[in-house]
Amino acid sequence: MLGKFRPPETYAGLAVPIPRSGFQQRAGHVHVPDEPGYVRVTHYHNIKRTFDLFCGLLLGFLLFPAIAVFSALIVVTSPGPAFYTQTRLGRFGRPFVIWKHRTMRHNCERESGAKWSTKGDTRITFLGKILRKLHIDEFPQIINVLKGDMSLVGPRPERPEFFPALQASVPDYARRLLVKPGVTGMAQVYLPPDEDVESVRMKQVFDLYYVRHLSLLLDLRLLIATPLQAIGFPHILVRPMLLLPRREIVELEHSLLTSSTTDC
Repeated sequence: MLGKFRPPETYAGLAVPIPRSGFQQRAGHVHVPDEPGYVRVTHYHNIKRTFDLFCGLLLGFLLFPAIAVFSALIVVTSPGPAFYTQTRLGRFGRPFVIWKHRTMRHNCERESGAKWSTKGDTRITFLGKILRKLHIDEFPQIINVLKGDMSLVGPRPERPEFFPALQASVPDYARRLLVKPGVTGMAQVYLPPDEDVESVRMKQVFDLYYVRHLSLLLDLRLLIATPLQAIGFPHILVRPMLLLPRREIVELEHSLLTSSTTDC
C-alpha cells in the first residue's frame, strides 16, 4: 500500500516527493517499475533501523578510540580540522550532512571545484591515502547511522552537485534513492571507487541488485566482507566464503531485467 505524499522537497535541481510511509511506485524523479516483485518489501525492511541502531551503537563503542587517534593524527600531519562534512542525498532525495575523516587538503575544492577523486589525486594527503585504502575515513559515518540519515549497508550517498547529470546519463539511477544510503554496500564490495560516469554505471548494477534483494543475511555478509577486503583478503576468496552472489549472476539479472523492460 502506498503512503501519502508530502509536497516535493527540492535540492540542487532535484525534486523528489517524500512519502510518509511505504515504498512509492511513481514519484517525480524516483520511479519503481510497475512489474510485481522488483522490490520485495519484507519484514526486514521494518526492523532494519533497529538493526542499524544496535550494530551502530556497538561499532561506535568499538571504533571510538580509533576515531580519536586518527583525528589527532590528521590534525598533526595536515593543517585543518580532523573531520570533513559534505551534503549528500539520502533516501528519496532528502539532503543530509555526511561525516568523514578529512583525507584531502583543507578547503581544496575552492581551487579544484567539486569533482571525483581519481588515481594520483594531488589533493589527498599522505595519511589520507592510508585512511582511504583501509576505509578508516568512513568510521565517523557511524554518527549518520545513529542519527538515521544512513544505514550500515546500502548504496553510497551521492553528492547533489553530481546527481542531475548522473540521473541523465545512468539508466534508472534514481532507484538507488529507494533505500537509505549505506556506509558500505554491494558496489563497494565488488568494485573500486568511482572515477567517471562509466564506473558509476557499473556500480549501479550492483546497487540495484541490493535494492531488489535487500535482506538481513545479505547485510550481514556485506558487513563481514567489507573489513576483510579492506585489510587485504582477496575478494576471490571472500565472496565465495560468504556465499555472496557471483558477479556474473548480478550482471546477468540486470541484463535480463533491462532487456525485458526494453521489449515492453
